[in-house]
Amino acid sequence: MLHTLLTALVPLPVLLPLVGAGIALVVRTRTGLQRAVSVTTMSLVLVIAVTLLWGADTQGRLLVTVGGWLPPQGITLVVDRLTALMVLVAVTVTFAVLLYAIGQGRGAMDRESGGNAPVPIFHPTLLVLLSGVSTTFISGDLFHLYVGFEMLLAASFVLLTLGATIDRVRAGISYVFVSLASSSVFLMALAMIYAATGTVNMAQLSVRLAELEPATALVLQVLLLTGFAVKAAVFPMSGWLPDAYPTAPAPVTAVFAGLLTKVGVYAILRTQTLLFPGSPLPDLLLWASLLTMLVGILGAVAQDDVKRLLSFTLVSHIGYMLFGVALASPAGLSASIYYVAHHITIQTTLFLVAGLIERRGGSTSMSKLGGMATMSPGLAVLFLVPALNLGGIPPFSGFLGKVGLLQAGAEQPTPLVVALLVGSVLTSLLTLYAVSRVWSRVFWRPPTVAPVTEDNRLERRYERRFALAPGVVAPTAALVLVGIALTVAAGPLLAVTDRAAAELLRPDGYVALVFGGGEVP
Repeated sequence: MLHTLLTALVPLPVLLPLVGAGIALVVRTRTGLQRAVSVTTMSLVLVIAVTLLWGADTQGRLLVTVGGWLPPQGITLVVDRLTALMVLVAVTVTFAVLLYAIGQGRGAMDRESGGNAPVPIFHPTLLVLLSGVSTTFISGDLFHLYVGFEMLLAASFVLLTLGATIDRVRAGISYVFVSLASSSVFLMALAMIYAATGTVNMAQLSVRLAELEPATALVLQVLLLTGFAVKAAVFPMSGWLPDAYPTAPAPVTAVFAGLLTKVGVYAILRTQTLLFPGSPLPDLLLWASLLTMLVGILGAVAQDDVKRLLSFTLVSHIGYMLFGVALASPAGLSASIYYVAHHITIQTTLFLVAGLIERRGGSTSMSKLGGMATMSPGLAVLFLVPALNLGGIPPFSGFLGKVGLLQAGAEQPTPLVVALLVGSVLTSLLTLYAVSRVWSRVFWRPPTVAPVTEDNRLERRYERRFALAPGVVAPTAALVLVGIALTVAAGPLLAVTDRAAAELLRPDGYVALVFGGGEVP
C-alpha cells in the first residue's frame, strides 16, 4: 500500500510545475496571484521530493509506466536514490531563487530595467524549467531525456533574454547555438542507438548495448558523452559558459549556475553506469576531468568581475564530479553524487550573493567595489560562508566531498589518477585564492566612493537605491543554511549517497525493476 502511494507521486515533480506554469500564465496580469501560484507549486513539489527521497531510500526504486503502456513501448519513469536526491536539491535551490526574485520587487524579475511594464513570463518559465530538470532526472528512456533537455533549452533561452538588452540577446543567441549543437549530437546518437538496438529504453539498452560489437558500442558512447559534455561544460566544450551566464539577471544566473550543467553531469553519470558499465574510456574521462579543473580555475583567477570569476569556478568544479564518475568505484561515485548536491547548493548561493553585491554596490567589477564589509556586514557573512565552502575549508561540505574524491582516487593509484589528485588539490587552493581576492577587494579594500553622510543627500539617495530588502536577503541566507546543513548532516547524507552508488553499480536491479524481473525482450 505504501509503495503504491509513493509510486503515485513519481510523475508529480514533472506535472505539477507544468500545471502551475499554465495557471501562472493565465493570471499573468495579477502579480500577487501569480506569485501565490508559483510559491504554492514549489512548496508542493518540495514536499513531494522529500517524500520520494525517503521512499526511494527505505522502500527501493519506484517505477511508473505512463499511460499503462508496458516497457519498452511506453515511457517509463524511474525514481531511485540518485534521482530523488537530485530532484530534492533542484527544487530547493529553484524555490530559493523564486523567493529571491519575488523579493526584488521592482527588480529584474518584476520591473525589468526599472521600467513600468511587468515581466509576467518569469514565473511560468521558471516552473517549466523545473519541470524540464525533473524530466531529465526521472526519465527511464533516452528520448524522454532528450525531451527534458529541450524543455530546459526553451525555458532557459527565455530567462536568459529577459529584458531584451543587447548583451542578453547576444549571450542568448550564443547559448542557443551551443545548446542546439549539443542537442543535435544527442539526437544523432539517439538515431544511431535505435538503429543499432531497436530501442531507446535505458533498461533494455543496458542489455542490448552489451551485445553489440565493441567498436559500435564505443562510437555510440562517445556520441552520447560529447552531447552531455557540452551541456555539462566539460573542457574543451566549456568556453560558452562564462560569456552566457553573467549577462542574465541575478536569479536567472543563479539557477543556471546551480542546475543546468549538473543536468549534463547527471546524464553522464546515469548513462556511464547503466548503459556502459566497464567503460573503455576511463582515461579519457580522467583527462577531461583534470583539464576542466585546471583550465576553469586558471580562468577564474584572471577575472576582475565577480560573476565571471564564479562562472569559471563553476567550470572547474565540474571536473571534480567527472573525477568520481571516471573512477567508477563505489567510493568515487558516492563522493561524486555528494559533491553534485553540494555544488548545486553552494554555486546557486554564491550567484545570489553576487546579485546582492551588485544591488548594494551598483556593480560586480572588483575594481569598482570596496568597503562592503563596513557598508553591509551581513552581506560579508553571506559571502564568506559559501566561499569558504567552495574553497574546501574544513569542516564544510566542499572539504568533505573533495576528501571523499581524493580517498577514492588513492584506491586506484595509477599515474593519471595521481596527477588528478595533485590537480584536485591545486584547483582547491586556487579556488580559495580566487574567492579570497573577492573577499579582500570587495569587502575589505577602502571604498571607491566617499561614505554616506547626513549632509550629502545625493549619496543618501544612492544608499537607499541599493539597500538590501529582507525579501532578497532571506532566501540567500536560507541557502547558506542549507549549505551548512549539508555539513551537519553529512553522515546520513553520505550514507544515502553510498547506497545510491551501490545501486548504480548494480544495473541488473534497474533492469529487473523495469521488466518486472522477467526476461528482457
